[in-house]
Parts: sequence; C-alpha cells; structure tokens
Amino acid sequence: MKKIGDTLNRLKEREDFQKRFERLKNEILSDDDVRAFIDMHRNEITRSMLDRSLGKLYEFISQSKGCKHCPTLAECKNIIPGYEPELVLTSNGIDVHYVPCPLKIQADERKRAEQMIGCLYMSKESLQGEMSDMYIDTPNRLKAIKRAEQFLSTYDGTRFQKGLYLYGPFGTGKTFLLGAIANGLAEKNIQSLVVYVPELIRVMKQSINDHTINEKMDQLKNAPVLMFDDIGAEMVSSWARDEVLGPILQYRMIEKRPTFFTSNFNLTELEHHLTYSQRGEEEKMKAARLMERIQFLAEPVMIDGSNKRLNDSKR
Repeated sequence: MKKIGDTLNRLKEREDFQKRFERLKNEILSDDDVRAFIDMHRNEITRSMLDRSLGKLYEFISQSKGCKHCPTLAECKNIIPGYEPELVLTSNGIDVHYVPCPLKIQADERKRAEQMIGCLYMSKESLQGEMSDMYIDTPNRLKAIKRAEQFLSTYDGTRFQKGLYLYGPFGTGKTFLLGAIANGLAEKNIQSLVVYVPELIRVMKQSINDHTINEKMDQLKNAPVLMFDDIGAEMVSSWARDEVLGPILQYRMIEKRPTFFTSNFNLTELEHHLTYSQRGEEEKMKAARLMERIQFLAEPVMIDGSNKRLNDSKR
C-alpha cells in the first residue's frame, strides 16, 4: 500500500528510527509465508526488489490468512472483507493480490446452494436439513434415507429417475428429508422447487382473478425437480384435483421429470381422499387417474418413528 511504503521510507531517512525500521524489516522477512515465497522465487528476487517491496510485504503480513483471526465473515479484519492476501511476483517487485478467503468461499457456496432451491408457500428454514443430520430409529426411516441417498448418488439431471413418495405420521421427518434431498441436489448444481400443497391450491384459486395461473402452472410443470410437500392435507375439490394437480403431473410424467411427494396418507388412503370432493361427490376414475401419475413419478417409501417435533418441543 502506498501509505505504508511512504511511512517506511520516512523511517529510513530518520536516523533515530533506523533501528525500528530494521526491526520491522526483520519481522517482515522472518515471516514464514514471506520466507517461503522468497525461497520459491530465490532465483528471481533481488535485494533491490525486496527493498522496493517492503511496503507490500508489510501489508501482506498484517492481515489474516486462512481466516485464523476472523471468527466469522462479518468479523473479517482484512482490508477487503472476505478476501485474503497472496503474494505475486511482478517485473518490478513483489505485489499483493486478494483472493476469496475460506469463509467467503463457504458463504458464496451456501448462497449459491440456496438459489438452487426454490420455495413456494413455505419457509426456507424448513428446508435446512442435511442427509448427515437425519436420525435413524426405525428400519423404515433407514430405508427412506438409503433411497434418498441412492437418488442423490445416481441422478445427474438428465436421465429420468423416479422420485419418492414419503408418507407416514405427522412429525416423523418427511419434510426434513425432502429438504436434505433438495440440498443434496443443489450441491450437484441441480435445481429443485419445493411447494406446500395446501397453500398452492389456495394461491391457484386467487390466480384465476389476476390471470397468473398459467404462469404458475408452467413454473411447476418445468421445474427440473419438483417436490410437493403435504399432499392430501388440502381440502379436495374437483377443480384442484383435475385442473391443477392433474395437468402438472401429466406434463411431468410425459416429460419424465423427477417429482417428490410427502403425505400423511399412504397411496390407498390418498386415493380415497382424492375420490371424494368437498361436496361429497364420488369420482373414483378421476382419483385413480391422478394416482396413476403419482405412482409413475414416485416410489412410495414409509417414514415412521418418534415424533421429532414433539420431542424437540419438550427439550
């Protein structure tokens, strides 16, 4: 930095500061990283180049490297927050360039991963799960985790693979596992869209009036990986079943796009739920048609075990 270089030059010119300057110079040249750099370029660096570069070398040793002195990215102590210095050799001497530090790289990676996961009508906080955080207390939960891991290890974003229809009692980690799968896909640069079904149906009804329903339908149809959370919790209407869910799943079945579901119902129970509308109409064929699409798109996997939400609330 220019100011540091000027300071060093002024110190050199004043005899009473000569000793202090020599101590500072020794401190700079005894720094492990500086010594390693000089040794690496020992055939290129001259004494005069070192003298001209003392200001840059002092700038280099004065800052945190490897985030050693920065507890968090927000508390970064460096000149450019989130970037650490590295020494480079130029034709005139030694200069300092700045590159992203480990904390900055981690933060950018988290932000990129978050952008790969779209959420409709549910909070992103509910999708913070990681596969490594899944707890195992029943054979069914273990099976579900293994199936999720298998999907993540084999799906490359091109060839069709069935998603999972995760079903089981309330609070057993179905949405958590859905979030873990979404995060695993984000690490592979594969986008996903997670949708809370009861709210989706409500919003779709409103979208008829503002003429945005087709736009929303296209978003769901074309999502690389679509995840329906809590299907079956919505109030059944012929319109929601046949004009919203049906066309979306039909399109994804034809285009062979992975689709996931969570539900408190198994497939038989869900079909019964979809058979009877709010007005008590029995429409078995239409319900069966929707179930056919679900079963083409997803493999049913049960999740049972203790109610994690209830257990967490007691802590």
